[in-house]
Amino acid sequence: MTDTRIETDSMGEMQVPTDALYGASTQRAVLNFPISGKPVNAAIIRAYGLIKAGAAAANRSLGKLNDEQADAIIEVATAINEGQLAEHFPVDVYQTGSGTSTNMNVNEVIANRCSQLAGKAIGSRDPVHPNDHVNMGQSSNDTFPSAIHIATVLKLRDELIPELGKLASAFDDKAIDWDEVIKIGRTHLMDATPVTLGQEFRGYGMQITRARRVLKTSVDPLRDLALGGTAVGTGINTDHRFAKRVIGHINVTTGESFREAPNHFAAQGAKDELVALSGALKTVATALFKISNDLRWLSSGPRCAIGEIKLPATQPGSSIMPGKVNPVMAEAMMMVAARVIGNDATITWAGANGNFELNVMMPVLADATLQSIDLLTNASKALREKCVEGIEVNEQRCKELVELSLSMVTSLAPIIGYDKASKIAKQSVETGRTVRELCEDQREELGLSSDELKKALDPMRMTRPDEG
Repeated sequence: MTDTRIETDSMGEMQVPTDALYGASTQRAVLNFPISGKPVNAAIIRAYGLIKAGAAAANRSLGKLNDEQADAIIEVATAINEGQLAEHFPVDVYQTGSGTSTNMNVNEVIANRCSQLAGKAIGSRDPVHPNDHVNMGQSSNDTFPSAIHIATVLKLRDELIPELGKLASAFDDKAIDWDEVIKIGRTHLMDATPVTLGQEFRGYGMQITRARRVLKTSVDPLRDLALGGTAVGTGINTDHRFAKRVIGHINVTTGESFREAPNHFAAQGAKDELVALSGALKTVATALFKISNDLRWLSSGPRCAIGEIKLPATQPGSSIMPGKVNPVMAEAMMMVAARVIGNDATITWAGANGNFELNVMMPVLADATLQSIDLLTNASKALREKCVEGIEVNEQRCKELVELSLSMVTSLAPIIGYDKASKIAKQSVETGRTVRELCEDQREELGLSSDELKKALDPMRMTRPDEG
């Protein structure tokens, strides 16, 4: 059996593991919510470290904490922000809808670690009390939504947005290399007029760039923090100067520009900014799904399908078919996109469930949001490094499919008329001969010189009609 000690909270005594820095309230949550086995995202805990350090600094400046208490809280909270003591935050994602259990988990760990560092007994609440000192001027109802916003903004700024930029650049680099590689375009999965592989890949880069732009516009509203609203948005039990001082401390630490929410009732009762962000994340996921699926199709075969490009071989593709290699990186990205789109439904529903002055589904909303960001970040990096940067082109296959395409006749339509062009296309289907071969045979009948026909059927000109 695990050795335990006795700690107390407002409901009485609790047996807490001896080596745990958390206390009675956290232990109750551990016992109450054995649901997913998944603790609250570490980014939320790190954000809480920022909040608690900033709160201690603010309360000292307001004359509410002495130096010993403030210094101790700041030291431990800073360590939490740096990812230390992570094993002491076990509360499940599926807990009280306000995140109270997580807020108290942080309060108790900080207080007990302060006691430990001061040479006092864990649980003694000396020199720091979890509620009276660590939580001073705060409520779960304003700290948890603030932690979500802080964690989300920092992850977007430092991880996802830069990674999407790198992925877009990887496609652009390939586009430059392949500007002269002509291939057949496709609409409705059917042959269309020629394009260059560079044009196609430049389109992918732009799609990511545009989705990234949508994402970036969703960041600034998240810089509004609910801090200062306390229980219901009125700011009861806090100083009106408190929130600005806490946020100032956070901004100095992070280099960010967070600010106090202009309306605390909206900040605590609604989560519209996170719902909007989720829509942007879904936009990114949708773009990446389309692009990844295209890569699968373009590399399909490699001999019995399209096979215009070759994706890097990362692992064997079959346990029964020797030599088979599958587009696994693209498939992984497509599954990530599916999860993000599913998370959007969770975030939307969670965001809708604010009742009066408080949203009561914040932990799952936070988890889905941060999971989507993490998945998109990691999958984008993996797709770039293990797929896009190593893609090769099969130029011979590209040329072969261009010549086989019926749509080559499109450029002749303005010269010989739609009906004659259609007739040639039908003959190509019936005979298996290429459009070029048929046109050569019928050149005089069509009233075209050899040079005129060659110019009309030049696939590069078809990709750049404005150049004449």
